[in-house]
Amino acid sequence: MTGADVRRVAGRIRWYVRELTGESAYDRYVAHARSHDPDAPVMTRRAFECSRTDAREADPREGFRCC
Repeated sequence: MTGADVRRVAGRIRWYVRELTGESAYDRYVAHARSHDPDAPVMTRRAFECSRTDAREADPREGFRCC
């Protein structure tokens, strides 16, 4: 395996882990927001995660947290 092969495999593993954990959701949000209205303000990562958590907890189909 060459160095390029190792980097490619590591990149794919990194992509998979980011998708699995939801870390890439903010990146997708920013790209979407900027492509649709470049002048509109974009939420910070913290505000985005709070909004995402609130939406998830408000929807009974997504489950709920007891604590």
